[in-house]
Amino acid sequence: MGKGIVFTVAMVVICLSGKGVAGQEHHVVGADRGWDPTSDLVSWSSGRVFRVGDQIWLAYSVAEGLVAELKSKEEYEACDVRNPIKMYTEGLHGIPLESEGMRYFVSTQPDNCKKGLKLHIEVLPQGQGITNNKYPTLSDFQAAAPMTPSASTRYGQSTVLLLTVLFFVIIYLAY
Repeated sequence: MGKGIVFTVAMVVICLSGKGVAGQEHHVVGADRGWDPTSDLVSWSSGRVFRVGDQIWLAYSVAEGLVAELKSKEEYEACDVRNPIKMYTEGLHGIPLESEGMRYFVSTQPDNCKKGLKLHIEVLPQGQGITNNKYPTLSDFQAAAPMTPSASTRYGQSTVLLLTVLFFVIIYLAY
């Protein structure tokens, strides 16, 4: 009787905790090059879908300049970093996409920004838009780029849930 209650509680906790991460993607900006003057961020972001709940990762050399998040398209196009929403200064940042709308990121080095080291993305509601299956995500670069954060989006929620249920059934039957 006690094992049945523990098993049920464990399953409820697992099912509820999985709902918050369903479909979450981790995007490494610029892929294996990261946020770098040699990256083609327009091509990298083209066709990529960003949703509420996703996270973008900025990996860059502080020597090449910092990253500023700006409020408007006008500031973005002019590379105007005089009044940023936020400055990213550490070289590696995970930025959660918590709300819908446009986001603008630029290099604080004027020459780099004017040469294209900037990114604008549209964050869509969860579940809206196409899938990212043909584009690499964070898990694709873990082995190639050890400085990238460790997180995996390779396995879907249903696979993880199925394996977890199987594990608990085996444990339950073993005792």
